Amino acid sequence: MSAAPTPSVRQHMQRLAAEGIDVVRVTYPDLIGTDRARDVLLDHLPSACDHGLAFCRAVYHTSPQGDVVPVSGGLDAGLPDITVRPDLDSLVPLPWEPGVAACLADVTDPATGMTAPESPRDLLRTVLDRCAEHGLRPVVGPELEYFLCDEDPASPSGWKRYSGAAGVVYTAGLRADGDNHLLRTLRLLRDMNIGATSGNHEFDGGQFEINLTHSEALSAADRAFFFKSAIKELARKEGKLATFMAKPFNDAGGSGFHLHLSCDSSNEEGAGNAFDDPAGPYGLSATARHAVAGILAHAPALAALANPTVNSYKRFGPDTLAPWLIDWGLDNRSAMVRIPPERGSGARFELRLGDASANPYLLIAGTIAAALLGVLAGEEPPAPLEGYGYDTARAAVLPMSLPAALDALEADTELTDVLGKDFTASFLSYKRNETERFHRHVTDWEFTEYAYHL
Repeated sequence: MSAAPTPSVRQHMQRLAAEGIDVVRVTYPDLIGTDRARDVLLDHLPSACDHGLAFCRAVYHTSPQGDVVPVSGGLDAGLPDITVRPDLDSLVPLPWEPGVAACLADVTDPATGMTAPESPRDLLRTVLDRCAEHGLRPVVGPELEYFLCDEDPASPSGWKRYSGAAGVVYTAGLRADGDNHLLRTLRLLRDMNIGATSGNHEFDGGQFEINLTHSEALSAADRAFFFKSAIKELARKEGKLATFMAKPFNDAGGSGFHLHLSCDSSNEEGAGNAFDDPAGPYGLSATARHAVAGILAHAPALAALANPTVNSYKRFGPDTLAPWLIDWGLDNRSAMVRIPPERGSGARFELRLGDASANPYLLIAGTIAAALLGVLAGEEPPAPLEGYGYDTARAAVLPMSLPAALDALEADTELTDVLGKDFTASFLSYKRNETERFHRHVTDWEFTEYAYHL
């Protein structure tokens, strides 16, 4: 059976108009995964699709505080344009914005017609193309945690946790969610059609987790990107702050971004889960075991993408349930790579390394690239962790700071060859500038520690 023809721009416009949509929000991720966007009136959508929308390429090099970081191709090139064209196949409604639908965008360099080297979505596409060359189609299920905050003029940050209730992990209802934030959010996400399945209160007061269904990797990254943007927007509409910062509070744990990864493969008998093998060790195929070995081998470099901020490394430490050692285990949540108990079509691994601040496209691209390198190398992982982990006598330690992780990424030429030299150079320059700015900044801790006594 042949595939259905792709709807034309006019057909999309007719459908949108029939649904009462008169504005399309054209959005795309920057290097840190924040959405950059422009609202386009429906009548002008054909021009946006044909000629594209012009943005400054340095949007990829702009810090959260609005500084333009000196990354090659930006300031040094006179702040040239990128061209952004709507990907209308990615349209989703925004239930909290009447008359508005959002779509992702394809980003190109108008001088060359090639994709922009900093484009996270195109980086993931490139990695997936490499997988396809070897008959593998990665399938990803994202799990994201975040903190919800209320305004608090008495707090130095201006915010406090939405709920201070303790002992509320894996709960739902009013005990830890007095304003029914979770129920309201789940229903709006359902209407947005991005594959939200369920949610619960997490370990710390004001912390929530919402799961997304698994799908082909690019779709999973797209949906995780839409999800993070939606959660932040919904909080803003209610005068609250939702943050995916790795560890926003000293007296609370961090927020994770866990990935469940499997691979479909095609063979003469059809498609199947390439990670399942009832006759293999642990019920896992050689492909799965080699993929795990690749994750372990490239974990120091992968940390730069999975834990991409100065704050990320404050989430690590003993008894945090955030992995800081390079290990794997069978249904063991104290391991960096956990193999859930399901086999057959559910055979997969869970990478627990990432924190919620990670750019979904970069985390998924890096994870898949490391797994693919492991498959190609064909090496076996060490024996799995048994019992409670966090024992440095049994496993190597991950980089414990962003500068160390960036150095590990730069040194891992196998991984950066898959990710691309231009992307890697831009990412390293951008993130090293972040660490330099942090080290020049006088923190509240320093004033409290030193000012009175010294």
